[in-house]
Amino acid sequence: MSLRNVLVVLYDGVQSLDVTGPVEVFAALDHFGGRSGYRIRTVSPGGTPVRTHSGLTLVPDGDLEGARPDPGTTLLVPGGRYPAAHEPRLTDWLRAHGGGAERLVAVCTGALLLAEAGLLDGRRATTHWDACAQMARDHPAVSVEPDPIYVRDGRVATSAGVTAGIDLALALVEEDHGRDVALTIARHLVVFLRRPGNQAQFSAQLAAQTARREPLRDVQQWITEHPGGDLSVEALAARARLSPRHFARAFRAETGVTPGRYVERVRVEHARRLLEDSADGITQIARTCGYGTPEAMRRAFVKTLGQPPTEYRRRFG
Repeated sequence: MSLRNVLVVLYDGVQSLDVTGPVEVFAALDHFGGRSGYRIRTVSPGGTPVRTHSGLTLVPDGDLEGARPDPGTTLLVPGGRYPAAHEPRLTDWLRAHGGGAERLVAVCTGALLLAEAGLLDGRRATTHWDACAQMARDHPAVSVEPDPIYVRDGRVATSAGVTAGIDLALALVEEDHGRDVALTIARHLVVFLRRPGNQAQFSAQLAAQTARREPLRDVQQWITEHPGGDLSVEALAARARLSPRHFARAFRAETGVTPGRYVERVRVEHARRLLEDSADGITQIARTCGYGTPEAMRRAFVKTLGQPPTEYRRRFG
């Protein structure tokens, strides 16, 4: 099997884990996958060592200017300080040569560099949650999806911060060499090979703000601990000792989401864990998580994760 080229661009202020996480996944094929699969090369403007955001120094293999990604190359653009240490040579190079790569892969705010170079125009993309609003504002031609941990749109793949780059790299290894090889690498790296790209960057509890007032915080905790209970606005309002209208308004003001949306996230998250870790049937899981019918759970999964529960279990159980 011929080696695939992986070209990683470095620059001052780059996030070291955005570089080393995916690189360790690709390099692990030689050690744990039982085969050689990737030829990895790093380049920087001028070919000089770069100082990462955390203060580490990375020494590249060569000069960015002499690098030309070809149709057999995966071009990896890690994130870091944005703009990238005010390094216009990087953006200019991406604009001129990035389109020649077989696959364009961005980790974290590396997606903003691709967007700056015009390589995400007309495409779906994500980045670190804290930079999604900026990317949507500065690059209206990009369809920004703030929730997923990574997004694939044709030959372009973008991911959220740090560990999501590992998830994306494992997905690429699975695409290139099969699930068993990717699973072997994941086990040796002690990471999961079960996070689908459209899984949310946060759990339901982290995605929403924690309410300031104690009755609302207690309600949030109750929802998490009782996904199969009566989680109607009326029942939750009674628990908070508020009128339904007052409760719904206060809950949204303090958490950033409506009670119904929060309940939906918690139930999908709980059902997802049961599909991954238990042998319970779909009907039992739907009942445990508060769905009236398996069909209701199926609709919630398709809406949130882009696939029905049966397919989710097949892939990640």
